[in-house]
Amino acid sequence: MKKILVLGGAGFIGRNIVKELVSNGHFVTSADIKESQELENLKNSSNGDNLEIFTADFSDPSSFRILRESYDELYMLAAVVGVNRTLKNPEEVVRINTSLTMNTLNYVRENPVKKILFSSSSENYAGTSDLFNAQIPTDEDVPLCISDVKHPRWTYAMTKMHGELAFLHCAKAYNFKCTIVRYQNIIGPNMGFGHAIPHIVERFCKLSDKVFKIYGHDQTRAFCFIDDAVKGTILSMESLKADGEIYHIGKDEEISMSELCLFIGEIMGYKGKYENAMTYPGSVARRCPDITKAKNDLKYNPEFSWKDSVKKTVNWYRDFFESGRNPDSGGFEPPEQVMRSYD
Repeated sequence: MKKILVLGGAGFIGRNIVKELVSNGHFVTSADIKESQELENLKNSSNGDNLEIFTADFSDPSSFRILRESYDELYMLAAVVGVNRTLKNPEEVVRINTSLTMNTLNYVRENPVKKILFSSSSENYAGTSDLFNAQIPTDEDVPLCISDVKHPRWTYAMTKMHGELAFLHCAKAYNFKCTIVRYQNIIGPNMGFGHAIPHIVERFCKLSDKVFKIYGHDQTRAFCFIDDAVKGTILSMESLKADGEIYHIGKDEEISMSELCLFIGEIMGYKGKYENAMTYPGSVARRCPDITKAKNDLKYNPEFSWKDSVKKTVNWYRDFFESGRNPDSGGFEPPEQVMRSYD
């Protein structure tokens, strides 16, 4: 039995990793600023003795005192994410994400951890893709750059680049192994509400006219189901080949936002018209990972097609919105409205 700390354990990817690790017989500590009903249910189940849950603000260094003094593995998944947050509160994105990185490193300097996995993002490639026409599918060796430091959307990517540098270069000095994973549009039931698919489902459920706007219709993404992402993440942590390396965890099926909306419209039974529309400010035109390295080194082979992944995700959100519920935060805001608040 390993002792494993998951920072950001109540988040979408975090809680699914926690559940998998507990089911594999490990003792897991979930630490997050928010609570998770799924983890509370797990805590009250037959496997509950293998899980402890701490809720605190870990951007405050004093919060780390509640944790144990040593772990075998640490999954560093905690971060502020979301386009709207970067546009409306960019200073908080910078403060919280960099604090989480530095506080975690200060903690492991005093408390032994054998290996750390840091979760990064495909957002890191946006500047290289836009400015230098980087090859797509994109591999892990593509140089990273900032296209417009004045644009608030870069606050998130810059904190992820900072985290990669900090963990990789502190690993030797602080005596731990380190692997970086760059997540690529991970989706699934109950993934939160500040993302494209929940927004699209919300709009179909609340559509008051006969025209559905496809925002960023010609932009492309590659979606990966949460079960595949969890497997890839744990493989990245456990593989000896992964030490000191960076891996894409995602799927390499590139589709346009137009294809995505039409498919979701099919699932939702929509019979009306579609209209192409603007996209969110700073949104990258194309994104698709090359996952060859993860396949070769980790034997990572995503099982779910993009259509199966989207359908499973859409069905959960359709049930949510058709029940009359509304998200507490992260609901849909039209790009036109976001642009006005950004300006």
